[in-house]
Amino acid sequence: MDATSRPAVVIDNGTGYTKMGFAGNVEPCFIIPTVVAVNESFVSQSRGSGKGSWLAQHDAAVKADLDFFIGEEALSRSHSINTYNLSYPIRHGQVENWDTMERYWQQCIFNYLRCDPEDHYFLLTESPLTAPENREYTGEIMFETFNVPGLYIAVQAVLAIAAGYTTSKCEMTGVVVDAGDGITHIVPVADGYVIGSAIKSIPIAGRDLTLFVQQLMRERGENIPPEDSLEVARRIKEAYCYTCADIVKEFGKHDRDPEKYIKQWTGTKPKTGARYSCDVGYERFLAPEVFFNPEIYSSDYTTPLPVVVDKCIQSSPIDTRRALYKNIVLSGGSTMFKDFPRRLQRDIKKIVDARIGASDARLGGEVKSQAVDVNVVGHPIQRFAVWFGGSVLASTPEFYTACHTKEEYEEYGPSICRTNPVFKGMY
Repeated sequence: MDATSRPAVVIDNGTGYTKMGFAGNVEPCFIIPTVVAVNESFVSQSRGSGKGSWLAQHDAAVKADLDFFIGEEALSRSHSINTYNLSYPIRHGQVENWDTMERYWQQCIFNYLRCDPEDHYFLLTESPLTAPENREYTGEIMFETFNVPGLYIAVQAVLAIAAGYTTSKCEMTGVVVDAGDGITHIVPVADGYVIGSAIKSIPIAGRDLTLFVQQLMRERGENIPPEDSLEVARRIKEAYCYTCADIVKEFGKHDRDPEKYIKQWTGTKPKTGARYSCDVGYERFLAPEVFFNPEIYSSDYTTPLPVVVDKCIQSSPIDTRRALYKNIVLSGGSTMFKDFPRRLQRDIKKIVDARIGASDARLGGEVKSQAVDVNVVGHPIQRFAVWFGGSVLASTPEFYTACHTKEEYEEYGPSICRTNPVFKGMY
């Protein structure tokens, strides 16, 4: 049976979570943390072996290659067994440890998806600012280690825009605000092509919001076990946080009616099994507010997200700007807060209207500028919009003709992976 007659495998590797599944599905089969637990006892044993014990050294290295876990299993192993150390192969959207990344893909393919990589084409995703050399490393691992018949490496922003459309008539022009766990990218896309010179990134994302919630609760003296505080902060962020319209009014609401707005979190201490509870107060709206007023979290970066989105569009070609303002697409788990699209749209609209008003004032009111339509698009699947976009595109016949094949790799080498064509037939 030909590999093109089977559904392609779609894997979206993020800094915090990896989404994986088969093309044509609406949701990924698995969403697991991008983390690997490695048994350090074997690693140190292989390093510490003397020159004469090369066989013992080899055995220890083989065991270290086999004895590792990924995802939730890795997290639980590291908590219960001290010899397992956690390794995060992706930092701020970029792969930093390729050996760990290869192990991670191995487990994803064989233990989770349970498929033979030689029988399926693969679609992988990459951060918009990824170096071409990284694509070569990815191609080498996929073609050499897993012997895949075909590979396509797609930019996450293009897939996020494609995820918003299920009809044949669609515009592949827009700005993607991709806020994941490690970094937030603002990427303008025109007709399916990324405008590379206008890409912006801000060093604030989901993990920073989690740390901020943890910090606020620690400063207030909440009764949370130290070893469990980060995980509790993450769950509180996902369950209770929302975006407010005005931070001053929100403080007033909480102070006037605390019983209505303050929530209770109950948990179990991991060591003793005793129950505990804590209050969830101001952090409910202060955590998402970091995107709009970053100075409340850190003095290192103080530019609000709406200003960065506006700068991104203003640095794009002038003939694309109206279309970009009209289609600002949200992607990633950190954009899932209640009322986040409405707040972002309001703040960007204020910036645009102020600029148009200042321009009209300079001209003395002789010429009236045409209003700019600002539209922020949110949809129910924006948490895994990138994966769903990959699923949609990889289920079209044109996908297989756009992939780099094993034969091309053997003839030309890994340099073929540096470029991946945008195939118009899909759009």
